[in-house]
Amino acid sequence: MTSHNEMKLTFSARSENEAFARIAVAAFVSQLDPTLEELNDLKTAVSEAVTNAIIHGYDSDAAKQVTIEASIDLDVVRISIQDEGNGIEDVELARQPLYTSKPELERSGMGFTIMENFMDRFEVSSTLGGGTRVDMQKRIESKKALYN
Repeated sequence: MTSHNEMKLTFSARSENEAFARIAVAAFVSQLDPTLEELNDLKTAVSEAVTNAIIHGYDSDAAKQVTIEASIDLDVVRISIQDEGNGIEDVELARQPLYTSKPELERSGMGFTIMENFMDRFEVSSTLGGGTRVDMQKRIESKKALYN
């Protein structure tokens, strides 16, 4: 197995593409033979980030695009999910548990908290009116012994 691999995927900001994005990332990461728990953590984090991009970044405008970039270096998976939408006015406030900018949609406000808890590293960068980028990283423990 090579020590570095990467992929890039761009798709319409449609809610039905959230499952596609989650499955595409899971298929890409499967080469590391992750545990079911590791795979579920990755899929959940991707789902949350993509859903945020569609609902908050683009106000569900299917004409817009969401981009996922993923890479594998030895046993570490890095995932970036980016939109060019509304951006976040106050990233620190948005990262607070239960905060949501769209309470009328009955959103839980737990997306960033879930991503942060399921991944080893999690960062959000955003420009108001210029989009948001979520960068996440997770070490696949099932492969740790191979590279130590």
